[in-house]
Amino acid sequence: MGDTAAAADAAWAAARAAALLVDPVAAVLAARDALQVHSGDAVIVVAVARPGGGFDVAWAGDARAYASDGSDLVQLTTDHTVAEYLRSRGIVAQPRMEHVVTNTVRLATVETIGRASTRAGCVALVSDGVYGPLGRDGIEAIMSGHATAQRLVRAAMYAHGTDNATALVVS
Repeated sequence: MGDTAAAADAAWAAARAAALLVDPVAAVLAARDALQVHSGDAVIVVAVARPGGGFDVAWAGDARAYASDGSDLVQLTTDHTVAEYLRSRGIVAQPRMEHVVTNTVRLATVETIGRASTRAGCVALVSDGVYGPLGRDGIEAIMSGHATAQRLVRAAMYAHGTDNATALVVS
């Protein structure tokens, strides 16, 4: 979260800790524990392949997971932001509220971690620096072809995205 060295260190520590586990909720909790020696914070989304196909997903913050079967794109996650909280209660949110997160790796608990699953054979894990400038339609267009994380990030940059753009495509 943010453009500081502390944020970058926290993100790397969280990702390294989460990558070691095969349960997505445990992965988010391991990421949280890894941040205890860091001053920064991060958001996270984790996808773990299930035996027999599909993925289990867990997240904290506003990083997203999208499932694709090659034609349809489904957003699996719900942003942990003030804007999403307000929308869920029928209140119109100001655009700036999209960037105010209500959960992070550092704050994650078993109760606050989001969970989803899909039978789709492909998931894209993306930061707001990708889904913000591309929107759902842009991500769907890329995912309907030969999707790669590099294509998603380059498209976000081409769309004049100004936030950190991170993506991972798993199939």
